[in-house]
Amino acid sequence: MFRPFLRLLGAAVLASGLLMAVPAVAQSAGGGPQSPEQFLGYRLGSRFTFHADVLRYAAYLAQQYPDRLRIVPYGKTYEGRPLEVVQVASARNLARLDDIRHSNLRRTGVESGTPAIDQPAIVWLSYNVHGNEAVSSEAVLQVLYDFANPQNADAQALLDKVVLLLDPCVNPDGRERYVQWYQRVAAGPTNASPLSWEHREPWPGGRYNHYYFDLNRDWAWQTQRESQQRIALYNQWLPQVHADFHEMGPEAPYYFSPAAKPFHEDITTYQRSFQNRIGDYNRQTFDKNGWLYFTRETYDLFAPSYGDTWPSFNGAIGMTYEQGGGGRGGVRIIKADGDTLTLSQRIAHHHAASWATIRAAADHQSELLKEFGRYYADARQKPRGQYKSFVVSGSPERLAPLAEYLQRQQIEFGYVGERRKTSAYNYTSGRRESVALQPTDLVVSMYQPKSTLVKVLFEPQSALEDSLTYDITAWSLPYAYGLQGYALTSTLKAARSAPAATMVKAAPAATAAPYAYLARWNSLRDARLLAALLQRQVRVRVAYQAFEADGRQFQPGTLIINRGNNEGLGRRFDDIVRTMADSIGTELTPVQTGFVSTGSDLGSSNVHGVGRPNVAVLAGNGVDATAFGEVWHFFEQQLGYPLTVLGTDYFASVPLTKFDVIILPDGSYAEALPERQLDVLKAWVRGGGRLIAMEGAMSYLAGKKDFALKAKGADTTRARRADPYRLLRRYGSAERESLQELVQGSVYSVQLDNTHPLAFGYGNTYYALVRSPLNYQFLGEGSWNVGVLKKGQAAAGFTGSQARRKLNDTVVLGVQEMGRGQVVYLGDNPLFRGFWHAGKLLFSNAVFFVGQ
Repeated sequence: MFRPFLRLLGAAVLASGLLMAVPAVAQSAGGGPQSPEQFLGYRLGSRFTFHADVLRYAAYLAQQYPDRLRIVPYGKTYEGRPLEVVQVASARNLARLDDIRHSNLRRTGVESGTPAIDQPAIVWLSYNVHGNEAVSSEAVLQVLYDFANPQNADAQALLDKVVLLLDPCVNPDGRERYVQWYQRVAAGPTNASPLSWEHREPWPGGRYNHYYFDLNRDWAWQTQRESQQRIALYNQWLPQVHADFHEMGPEAPYYFSPAAKPFHEDITTYQRSFQNRIGDYNRQTFDKNGWLYFTRETYDLFAPSYGDTWPSFNGAIGMTYEQGGGGRGGVRIIKADGDTLTLSQRIAHHHAASWATIRAAADHQSELLKEFGRYYADARQKPRGQYKSFVVSGSPERLAPLAEYLQRQQIEFGYVGERRKTSAYNYTSGRRESVALQPTDLVVSMYQPKSTLVKVLFEPQSALEDSLTYDITAWSLPYAYGLQGYALTSTLKAARSAPAATMVKAAPAATAAPYAYLARWNSLRDARLLAALLQRQVRVRVAYQAFEADGRQFQPGTLIINRGNNEGLGRRFDDIVRTMADSIGTELTPVQTGFVSTGSDLGSSNVHGVGRPNVAVLAGNGVDATAFGEVWHFFEQQLGYPLTVLGTDYFASVPLTKFDVIILPDGSYAEALPERQLDVLKAWVRGGGRLIAMEGAMSYLAGKKDFALKAKGADTTRARRADPYRLLRRYGSAERESLQELVQGSVYSVQLDNTHPLAFGYGNTYYALVRSPLNYQFLGEGSWNVGVLKKGQAAAGFTGSQARRKLNDTVVLGVQEMGRGQVVYLGDNPLFRGFWHAGKLLFSNAVFFVGQ
């Protein structure tokens, strides 16, 4: 069947201005659907299609052929655009589609029962996860036409063996940002010169979603609305094959499998083999047409964040496809070799890869189902790895976000239920030792359908076969959530629900009019409570020292909401405070006196008022878009506190006195903050402002006049004397040798001074996900080294040898007093990709507590 297909393909290519890598089907009078060109009124590849029109064409096909296509809305984007999957199947299979879905879930063990023998393979294809990689949503229009068309016998034959779930656009907000911009600036006819402005996207570009998150790095973490809604539907299906369609720079050819090293050790032999088999199907098509492609380079299968790895850890054959073009490609662009790359060519390549994927799955349907069933049987009965249980310990409010996350992942968990001692690997000490487990500790067993995903997400250190990898190399959930973790080589029987917190002394019953309410400070919920109270004009104070009240211990950072400070609220005081706490899920402890058993009384000078800061963040050229987006999303979607976004293009004209806190996300600030503007910013800090400099912004300030932060000097003379040949490097080894200078998303144990407000709510350590070789001296007089790295504090992940030396004896988190204000240095990004929950309270401290 495959070789006749290729012969027809060659004829189609010769006969059409638009390269199509599938059999051409003639349009019969009154038979068959309108083609995309007929429906939209323009030839595919001549322009970009708006997202609404992509969905409109899918809806037209579903209306014409309700026995073959079904539209399933699964949510909306932050900007309100619909998210939809198109289900495509033969008439017989569509009629029993829900039975097929349930049978597939029974095959995995997610649902109980025996799966049906007569079941098609399920293939999920995701298009346009990066908005300005816009070609794939054009290609899916042709794919939909092919498989809806009853006259396309080849497509209809494949539908006897597979059910297709096609997501036409994973990221509608980003796509529309790109397409609308391009439509405004594109010349008529389009200008292929790479110097033309239609090939120069303005900041931030269309790659990201509304909050400038990279959705292709959110599969595992699901911090964004689009990801949460999509994966809720994905988990209802658990397909055998998932392919993700992308673009890269216009100079590159096409990429398909085999993937590059490193492979995560939990990508099975069969998954690697079948991925290569799909690559063979693509190769035959591309060879036949003389299309350039490459394999086994750049795109590895290690970190779980992606649209190939996360599905793979859920049993699928995960694929990435990359077409040259991207946002710079436009409709046509002249490449460096003088050739012109067109949108039509790019569509043809993705169209061909879609067909190759579907055909490979259909040709090997029974084998796919058999191996898929075996994958999940092994997961339930013979889980991979040395650890068979993972235990996570923490307060109920800090465990709650992890429990919610596990539920979204369909990962089963329970609770220890009683005090017990056992031997386990301790994530904090990095060694196996005797540990005491508490009744409320959360337990995740490896004996469950999602055990491979559990292993990948929880294992303390992932085995890395090759350090030349595409992304972060450490992500273990106990570190990411800032919780104590233990890995056990034995199974641990767990209770289904958390026991009543009988070990914790119950809070005194609320009275009608307590002297004050106390709220502990140890989770993002507490920060949300503070944010909500401040916005409702409730005055709040914070304890700078530990104290005991009513027989209960309270740590620095405890919020004190005192009636006497809020007389203006009158009778509404209690209702506001209690309603806010209940809605957020935060425990309040009412007390009847300001006198405490130990520590400072509630009226002491060691208890400080918390102002309601007016906060701004810089965005625009020079600022890393995703770093800005992480701050923006944190304030609007997680903290619930107002944030003013200031553009770098007009920042010089902003009256800074309107703001109490200004945040500089990661970026390159040479143009955004020239010396004159930096002097204005310093004057604002001296007058009482608080400047939060993150990652690249911190690096930019290092060594500048009046800033206490200094880079450590490199002793190049000594290094050259020790190794006079160190500059004689091999060209072919340059990429690998550069790894010596890199930190590839590694977890480090940062030593904290938790008496400083920046570290309130933490113990003596904070696990940071370090991504650059911080190389700073400790801050001097008038400054505070709140978080530092000493020697040998790496916990997990890869760090190059040179970078490792720089990360010894360096400040990571610091505060400089400057006049009446402060500069907060955050060398680690505590909001990284929205999934590093351990850092969110620390960032809240920087916003609300420092400088009070």
